[in-house]
Amino acid sequence: MKVFCIAGLQVKLTENPYYLADIRLVLLGSAGEGKRSVGNTILGREEFSSQKTALCVTKIGAVVGRQVTVINTPGWGREERLAQTPVSVQEQLLQCVFPPGVHALLLVIRADKKFTEAHRAALQDHVEFLGENVWNHTMALFTCGDWLGEIPVEQFIYSEGAPLQWVVDKCSYRYYRIDNTDRADVTQVSKLLECIEFMVAMNKGRCFEIDNQRHKAEVIKGSYQEKAMQQMRKRKQQNMGTWDDPMLNRCKSARISLTMKEEDKEAK
Repeated sequence: MKVFCIAGLQVKLTENPYYLADIRLVLLGSAGEGKRSVGNTILGREEFSSQKTALCVTKIGAVVGRQVTVINTPGWGREERLAQTPVSVQEQLLQCVFPPGVHALLLVIRADKKFTEAHRAALQDHVEFLGENVWNHTMALFTCGDWLGEIPVEQFIYSEGAPLQWVVDKCSYRYYRIDNTDRADVTQVSKLLECIEFMVAMNKGRCFEIDNQRHKAEVIKGSYQEKAMQQMRKRKQQNMGTWDDPMLNRCKSARISLTMKEEDKEAK
């Protein structure tokens, strides 16, 4: 009998009635959370290179009787708000959920780093950028499962406080821990896929996707915001260059006065 946890419930299956022969996944998260390692663990081999990329990378493989498509997205700064993220990265995030869409978005979070309110706000910005219904298709995936050791995931979530609890609540208490150091353990990947299949069943088999019109609108909006940020930075730099400091002005006046007095002495 198979057992896994989702939405705060222990779900027991003698057989898996939610089985999907083809599963499409997106890995979301800030830079350095371990998305690449998660992708390699799911596929059971080194498919995603360690080289940083500003583009989505898609890999496909046969995993425990299913065809699994894993899309790794470029990360953002851990405490970087959406307005600070380059438009090119925003566009990549949107493209990964084009039709036919994806069955699940895995929100990758490191368990060995403190989850702060700034991290939560940045994460909310980037996830909700994809659309209002995105949380219905999202699951929190905690990496560094080996670091947690025997600590139950529930205890870890509680100990991290309100910011992480908010994320888990938005995911309707769908969460999973994974140990990227133990790729020989096929069971952890099999259980993860079963969790995803159950979530898809709760969404009545619907995938998450956005249309091209929404994509174009978001890109235009993002371009405008980025230009506005650039103009603000430029004005700030210009203002720093022409900063009117009274003390500095007095020093300049004193130097000019002293120079004039010295010139008068030389003339006499």
